[in-house]
Amino acid sequence: QVRMVESGGGSVQSGGSLRLSCAASESTYSSYCMAWFRQAPGKEREGIAYITNLGTANYADSVKGRFTISRDNALNTLYLQMNDLKPEDTAVYYCAAAGGTECSLRETLFDNWGQGTQVTVSS
Repeated sequence: QVRMVESGGGSVQSGGSLRLSCAASESTYSSYCMAWFRQAPGKEREGIAYITNLGTANYADSVKGRFTISRDNALNTLYLQMNDLKPEDTAVYYCAAAGGTECSLRETLFDNWGQGTQVTVSS
């Protein structure tokens, strides 16, 4: 089990930026598929970005061109740089880790989750 702790959430105005971090407890983190999910009030959890152990990233259409996922395997840390934020980006953001060979935004792949960090974007 990989323990993960997110940080960096907060409140920002529309058009602003935030950078989320997710620190993982385990040294084998570098082999994991890592992803960011979010859940807005009254909505289902949505996968928004993933990154493979080799650094290949992919994004949901809702954030493509605005968000960048990255990882620092030496620090066991995952990042999400969020630019040009919109009110519809308001949600609790979660990092997740999957230890298998598949890497995608399929939620059932992920068996390790952080506690979540709130992001609020005002217009």
